[in-house]
Amino acid sequence: MPAVFLKDRSLLSVGGADAQSFLQNLITTDILSLAPDEARPGALLTPQGKILFDFMVWRDCNGYLIETDAAQLEGLAKRLTMYRLRAAVTLTPQPENGITVCWGEDADRIGGARDSRFAKAGVPLRRRAGKHGDDAPSLYESLRIRHGIVTSGSDFALQDAFPHDVLMDLNGGLSFKKGCYVGQEVVSRMQHRGTARRRVVTVSAATALPLAGTEITAAGKPVGTLGSVEGGSGLAIVRIDRAGAAMAEGTPLLAGQTPVSLALPQWSGLVFPTSADEASA
Repeated sequence: MPAVFLKDRSLLSVGGADAQSFLQNLITTDILSLAPDEARPGALLTPQGKILFDFMVWRDCNGYLIETDAAQLEGLAKRLTMYRLRAAVTLTPQPENGITVCWGEDADRIGGARDSRFAKAGVPLRRRAGKHGDDAPSLYESLRIRHGIVTSGSDFALQDAFPHDVLMDLNGGLSFKKGCYVGQEVVSRMQHRGTARRRVVTVSAATALPLAGTEITAAGKPVGTLGSVEGGSGLAIVRIDRAGAAMAEGTPLLAGQTPVSLALPQWSGLVFPTSADEASA
């Protein structure tokens, strides 16, 4: 059972009598339906519906824990404080940095919160505060690349992506039923109109892929951009209408000068459209 310590993750405790309603009315995640041992993805959006901060959230004895990139923690805490007003909510950065991810048949025995994104891909993975393992971080990177699980900074830039772009509409991180939250009108409109075109794909090549940030093209026209890369495997966010049309026509897809193949994560249930009109959320 691999156990990988992710040192660049930090935790923010959200407590107080109004913690549940505060988060429910603010972030994309449906807090009310969150199971006691479940960690779900979530985001705080801009009013225009783009991801301002992304994170994982789960329950703890004092309310909720939000796990985010260490570089985001201060900014996220300040932004949440702006929305707190007179609500009975406490926002407390946790002193212990880093979390451990464990997966495999014995992962449940270790404890921690069950990551719903990996559960959808059929992988039992738990997230637990603190250091509880010494396996190589590359093991976790390979796992999330293989299953199409993205992270900000490595795979997309904050304030540049909609939740649909990173599959939050499909991995449990985006609610369309709970009512209003920041940016909700925009993402709901995308959902109901079926206008999502940019999606996460897994990328494979017979040789090592070029660096993250390399443009993926079809017949010289941009399709998307490489994100995380491990050898000949990687992730990208692409226009699936353009990629689908190129694949249907037999047009080679290139990451820089490297021929690549693209696949949508199996757990997503998505397929490549063959024309822009067929793209769906």
